[in-house]
Amino acid sequence: MFHRAIPFGLLVAIALVAGCSGDEAGEATTTTAAAAGASTTTTIRVETASGDSASPYVDSYVLMNETYGTEVVVTVEGGVRTIESNGLPDHETGQFPNAGNPNSISAQSYSYTFPAQPNAATMPTPYNVPQPFGIAVNGVVLDPFAAEWYQNDRDSGWQLAALANPLGFDDNNAHVQPTGAYHYHGAPTALLTTSEFPELIGFAGDGFPIYGPYGYNDPADPTSGVRELVSSYRLKRGERPDGPGGAYDGTYVEDYEYVEGYGDLDECNGREGVTPEWTGGTGTYYYIATLDWPFLGRCFVGTIADSFELSGPSGR
Repeated sequence: MFHRAIPFGLLVAIALVAGCSGDEAGEATTTTAAAAGASTTTTIRVETASGDSASPYVDSYVLMNETYGTEVVVTVEGGVRTIESNGLPDHETGQFPNAGNPNSISAQSYSYTFPAQPNAATMPTPYNVPQPFGIAVNGVVLDPFAAEWYQNDRDSGWQLAALANPLGFDDNNAHVQPTGAYHYHGAPTALLTTSEFPELIGFAGDGFPIYGPYGYNDPADPTSGVRELVSSYRLKRGERPDGPGGAYDGTYVEDYEYVEGYGDLDECNGREGVTPEWTGGTGTYYYIATLDWPFLGRCFVGTIADSFELSGPSGR
């Protein structure tokens, strides 16, 4: 199990350093560590007067929450971002086990490293279970695929779309693997605190950032207003040619198709532009956790980091 004892005073110091490192316009933040009672609940919080400020999660930070047992240590050094976490969320969860999920939440041991300034590859890289997609800023894995297929046959060509099926999800679009790993299959609602500006919620396995569902109307102009971004996937028309048969209704991953230009995002559910954290030049490529299909990216624009590809929840 990942565990690192950190004195409260040191935690405050690290949190303050992480929140005050940006000097560019739009990067000024005040980060505080708040304690409940004498020394219990500790968390990182961003305060901003303008509603459009960078978060502390771009740089090194520590997130500890004794109420929920959360332990996250992130360092950015030499162009490498390292995230260590015990996988316990810093928020309320649903009841586990439950009727759709027989597993109990338990601490994990995650250690991910990927480039802090990633580059896009020549072609996107698709993936599926057991590869997760990314890790949230609170140290919980983002993992959209389910290891469930039509008639329990992976070779059937019909994979269940996780959130469309009764697999015991809580209000955070999350449930638990047999190993005890709590993980998000869609946008982690507990981390979505505002619709006023693009909100950083995590990093993908190639190092590119992941944002909540809201983004600028014009991806190059932070003054253009903010709205919910939508994917370029849609339900196929007609009926399935084999397997379960019946009309395409979203029960299976294969019920959807990507149509370029249909929405705001590309086939990996992302786009390039400026964000509150990346303000210079053209900004950065970033993924969006949409509120509708595919929820999280189903391919990687960059190269999957070795440590990420070989890590993550197992025991599906």
